[in-house]
Amino acid sequence: MTSSKAKIVYTLTDEAPALATRSLLPILETYAKPAGIEFETSDISLAARILAAFPDYLDEDQRVPDALQELGEYTKDPEANIIKLPNISASIPQLRAAIKELNDQGYKVPEYKEHPETAEEKEAHARYSKVLGSAVNPVLREGNSDRRAPAAVKAFARKHPHTMGEWSPASRTHVAHMRGGDFYSNEQSVTLDKATNARIVFENSKGEQTVLKDDLPLQEGEVVDGMFMSKKALVKFFEDAIADCENTGVMFSLHVKATMMKISHPIVFGHAVKVFYKELFEKYGELFDEIGVNPNNGLSSVIEKIKQLPESRQEQIQEDLHKCYEHRPEIAMVDSVKGITNLHVPSDVIVDASMPAMIRNSGKMWARDGKLKDTKAVMPESTYATIYQEVINFCKTHGAFDPTTMGTVPNVGLMAQKAEEYGS
Repeated sequence: MTSSKAKIVYTLTDEAPALATRSLLPILETYAKPAGIEFETSDISLAARILAAFPDYLDEDQRVPDALQELGEYTKDPEANIIKLPNISASIPQLRAAIKELNDQGYKVPEYKEHPETAEEKEAHARYSKVLGSAVNPVLREGNSDRRAPAAVKAFARKHPHTMGEWSPASRTHVAHMRGGDFYSNEQSVTLDKATNARIVFENSKGEQTVLKDDLPLQEGEVVDGMFMSKKALVKFFEDAIADCENTGVMFSLHVKATMMKISHPIVFGHAVKVFYKELFEKYGELFDEIGVNPNNGLSSVIEKIKQLPESRQEQIQEDLHKCYEHRPEIAMVDSVKGITNLHVPSDVIVDASMPAMIRNSGKMWARDGKLKDTKAVMPESTYATIYQEVINFCKTHGAFDPTTMGTVPNVGLMAQKAEEYGS
């Protein structure tokens, strides 16, 4: 991808950034042309990454290059300039939707099986695993990360501040996190004095071992960090949080990051779904297993999978689903008009986006009746939960933040070789 000409590689991604590119990129090209700078596009959208992973399933004219791999090599060039637009950290529902779109357009990529059985299904599953979650950033962030707001951006934000809801000292919004049994409380780390190979082994209560990852190369001086979350403690935490919401009348909301933390947080999300809709899963657990319901994919998995059942059976399940809300606290909504709850899809509520939005809205989230209400922000991991609680405490005491006067915090960190940020 290197050449003697000055160039900037501009990435093509998904959704809103892809739409914005249609108008922004021609403007950038026009400004850069007199300076002799060329723009080159590189398609790292979810669809393109899926196609790049399955060239053997496609016709010759349908195949696309592995642009992400090419960019990974290009980042090692000291003269590399890459404009990386926001891209999807795909959840399983998003992956499946993209696969369906591609199939509908004649691209015969395989189905994604969560529980592959045949050798071919396992091979496809392994390839799709590299597309899921935060697959792009670990490749492109090879080196030190230095993110800071330019002076012009700060000046514009101060001159044209976004709206901020007023805060009241009487706000009942607060954060709930685990007090034990979470990743933070069980974390252990060691610094290696020499290079070695490691493996990750799960041992059950009977002493039976399962190798989860083998032949993991580790460098001298590398920090190896291990942690686990107790399912029993997690379920108890969710039960207590829901019960407290019922008793106090504060709305329930869950905040995790099931996209980047693509292994652990979908499981955490799934347990929240099963606890909140406990009666539904207790009554139809065996049936749900038979038809392929996966709570890790959210309530939408139930709604989608029951469509294969007779209409009378669907109506019965839908009726029992709505009964769950009769003796459960109010739940925060992603879309109150369409009835999409906080627990519908794991990628709909991402903690580092959902919490700032809630804080800007006076500490409130949308309820089923279309009104903003105080909420219990449930985030199991105590690692970062306390930071959000401190922000809420500040706003209750001093009022809402003022974008015209507040500063910014530069984000500087080591991200090379899939560092700690990508530990899931």
